[in-house]
Amino acid sequence: MIEVCERCLTWIKPSFLWMMYRSGWSRKEGQERVLAVEISRAGFDWALGHACLSAYHPDVHAGRDAWREALRGAPARVQWDPERDWRLRPLPWRALQLGLSGEVVRRYAEEWLVSVVDVTGLAHAVQERVRAGDEAGARELLPEERVYVPEGGLPVSLVG
Repeated sequence: MIEVCERCLTWIKPSFLWMMYRSGWSRKEGQERVLAVEISRAGFDWALGHACLSAYHPDVHAGRDAWREALRGAPARVQWDPERDWRLRPLPWRALQLGLSGEVVRRYAEEWLVSVVDVTGLAHAVQERVRAGDEAGARELLPEERVYVPEGGLPVSLVG
């Protein structure tokens, strides 16, 4: 059984290059390990279906109070950050970050988890090729990533 911190968020960052940007190629203090965590599609879709945007958007929310209320009651939250290229420069589209809290963290760890792989060595190998200016070599090492569309599409409430 996992002990869950009710006030804490566990973030899922599906983009490898965004994670490299965030962790400094797995070299920032406190971020010296990067794990590739695979979870079930059903679990990920459930979290998305029960998520609220982490920021207020007038095109999505009826008002700030409505957004705050939705955020308070949501077990998951969605944040959109600029995707990164192989040199970690921002791209014109955004990558999803999914924050889980409370009981959902337990479900994530105990029910949805499929595998965990330490990809720290991969992070360092890609960075070495980037430093050498070897774009083809860096791209060759990058994990395959595909556009993810939940069953039924992404809820309009998460398209901030």
